[in-house]
Amino acid sequence: MATKKVAKKVSKKGVKKGDAYKCYTCGLVVSVDEVCGCVDTCDIICCDKQMKPKK
Repeated sequence: MATKKVAKKVSKKGVKKGDAYKCYTCGLVVSVDEVCGCVDTCDIICCDKQMKPKK
């Protein structure tokens, strides 16, 4: 099974509470319940690729 991890990276769009992200490789969907408050924006990584907002 693939290891799920979060990598910190500066991004123009921030992650907000209630956002949903989907991995288009394995189909995993992540819902943001609490924002971490880091200085840099946290990107959600799955299958070694950045997850994209669910449409």
